[in-house]
Amino acid sequence: MSVRSSVLVPYASYLRVYEPLAAFPEPERSHWAGYARRTDTPDAQDELRGSLADLVPVPPVPVPVRESGDAFVTTRDGVVLVCPWRTRLRGWLALTELTGGTLPAPVLDAMLPPVVRAQVTADHERWRERNPDARPWIRGAVWRVPLSWFTLFADEEREYEPGRAPAVAPVLRYRTSMAQARRRLARALKALRGAIEDGPMTESLVDVGRWLEEFHPRALVELDYGGLVHAVAAESLAADRSAADVAEGIAALRDGDGELAQEAYGRFAERWRAVRNLEFAS
Repeated sequence: MSVRSSVLVPYASYLRVYEPLAAFPEPERSHWAGYARRTDTPDAQDELRGSLADLVPVPPVPVPVRESGDAFVTTRDGVVLVCPWRTRLRGWLALTELTGGTLPAPVLDAMLPPVVRAQVTADHERWRERNPDARPWIRGAVWRVPLSWFTLFADEEREYEPGRAPAVAPVLRYRTSMAQARRRLARALKALRGAIEDGPMTESLVDVGRWLEEFHPRALVELDYGGLVHAVAAESLAADRSAADVAEGIAALRDGDGELAQEAYGRFAERWRAVRNLEFAS
């Protein structure tokens, strides 16, 4: 889990890619094949607890000393699919984001002293020299789900499970095939570029598209609201149809209906503005 999301846990969402065993070279393939046969594979809460434990020491451990050997595992149409945690790599990437101006310098220094950041950065640079093509299977976002993520999914792929308080939290996620995700993203990018100038939204779509191209064509793509389910009222979560709003807006842009596109975006923006406002609530 990223440093940023660990500090602000549990209010983070995730975009994950699960790949078939055939996508992994040996000996990693055999490792995951054996791992997938376990009956006690950890879940997202186990990963969360591990990340929080690393923040307890003083100074904190923002990036694990060793890479995680754990993964999320699922099965679709009889095919085992694996999403490696790669906690160490994601920690490095999150630290890069933090030091890029995400937090004010005094807050960053209090959270992670400069000497700790310098050591972690040096470790990452040495590791990157040996692993230039490495990429994470999981992306995270805090207090939001990026609009670009929703372009990958259709409303009918939405999976919602109400929570059973106090022990079981709600689940809201989308899952689709890699082929569908890439196709929808390409259509969304074409519609946007045909209607507006390139900007942050198109850049975000291009970034996600490049990331998806790194994976096996028969992979599974998942958007998980993760800890955000704790920040949204149950009735609002049950009524959340963000993927449908985004799809409607893109279709309207493609048809040249700017007014309808604005209405769809307005619903989406208002929903997520309310969530982001909670970040600054006392």
